Amino acid sequence: MSNIHPSSVIEDGAQIDPSAVIGPFCLVGSEVIIGPDVELKSHVVVKGRTEIGEGTVVFSFAVIGEIPQDLKFKGEQSGLLIGKRNRIREHVTMNAGTEGGGGMTKIGDDCLFMAGCHIAHDAIICDRVIVVNSAAVAGHCILEDDVIVGGLSGIHQFVRIGRGAIIGAVTMVTNDVIPYGLVQAPRGALDGLNLVGLKRRGVARADITALRAAFQMLAQGEGTFHNRIERLGAETESTYVKEIVDFVTGDTDRSFLTPR
Repeated sequence: MSNIHPSSVIEDGAQIDPSAVIGPFCLVGSEVIIGPDVELKSHVVVKGRTEIGEGTVVFSFAVIGEIPQDLKFKGEQSGLLIGKRNRIREHVTMNAGTEGGGGMTKIGDDCLFMAGCHIAHDAIICDRVIVVNSAAVAGHCILEDDVIVGGLSGIHQFVRIGRGAIIGAVTMVTNDVIPYGLVQAPRGALDGLNLVGLKRRGVARADITALRAAFQMLAQGEGTFHNRIERLGAETESTYVKEIVDFVTGDTDRSFLTPR
């Protein structure tokens, strides 16, 4: 194929759309599926049962679909599914899943993974997520739509981060983060709402006001955090606030960051 540089190694069995571009010195494994208009810059490694969706661009020295960094992994069949129009920058690593985590790491559409960040086994990254330089997302994490993870931050395994939340730079997140939350400080404290992100997405002022009132209640209301969430669910009519309530009352293996 004229779109594949002659210095690249394409193993037998790999499925590459004719419109895809494979640059110099890439390695594409035998079980890889590369969709339309995907571009691999130079020196990209794509291994395992990895599928890369339409329009995704992978920059130099990224390693995509290698086996998990998990001592429990025994070579079982697992994979990595990457959606459409993602930008995966230099030195990014994304690992395949494990049997214990469902066997699949999943990346949504329109995400940006900046240089040097890591996505571990069985993580689920939804749409329009940004992971900034040298941040690490551990195994089994879930990052919902429109999440931003700041540079040099770490997300502990099994943590969920709700839609529209933002994690500041150099932050360790060890507990779940409510939708639209703002987390910062070295050990990850819930410091408010991602108001800038809400405004940029054109969320109505009435909904932002309802979210601010809800956060104030969670921070200063009577009873435990879960007591306040239950009262909030009974009283609110805002779909945005209900999203927070549903997130907190859903299944999780971890506790929540609460307002400080």
